[in-house]
Amino acid sequence: MIKLISIKEAAEVLGVSVQTLRRWEKEGKILPTHRTPGGQRRFDLHSLHTPQPILKVQERPTLAYARVSSHDQKEDLVRQEKMLEMFCSSRGWPFEILSDLGSGMNYHKRGLKKLIQKILNQNIGRLVLTHKDRLLRFGAELIFAICEEKEIEVVIINQGNEPTFEEELAQDVLEIITVFSARLYGSRSRKNKKLIDNLQQVVGNAVH
Repeated sequence: MIKLISIKEAAEVLGVSVQTLRRWEKEGKILPTHRTPGGQRRFDLHSLHTPQPILKVQERPTLAYARVSSHDQKEDLVRQEKMLEMFCSSRGWPFEILSDLGSGMNYHKRGLKKLIQKILNQNIGRLVLTHKDRLLRFGAELIFAICEEKEIEVVIINQGNEPTFEEELAQDVLEIITVFSARLYGSRSRKNKKLIDNLQQVVGNAVH
């Protein structure tokens, strides 16, 4: 039984953007099954699950990813996005930027899930980050290993000024406690805020 879906739905099934799907149509890599009287594309859902041609590495676009942990870091998120945009543009790379607002230990963020899907589908040829820990607090190496297997280059802009072991450990402990205290007391509760403020002071004293 044929089930026809829109180009937006088809793009979501394939884990690509609508623009990419339109480009694949122009290149003859995938064609709509039907067009409505108004000219809108309709794709057969079943046919989309058949293997799609894999783009050559040099043809794949670049994906840049930015993340901050909390709402009060939104300005930093904007700075990350601008840095990624300038970096990719200066090298002439066609690129897309995904961003998330959430903990580095949250594996269910929308942008991260889309990023992983694009990696697994080999829809990108390069992943660009401002810092390694912008991807994940734990597990980034696993993502990088998958990128290597899929022939996806990983570019980390800021390799220098690495935090010390003590600073990384303190930040990891703080983030773990922040997540659990938010679940226990509620992310906006006074008790949670007081606990986090005290922890930040203790952590700051410990690393300095």
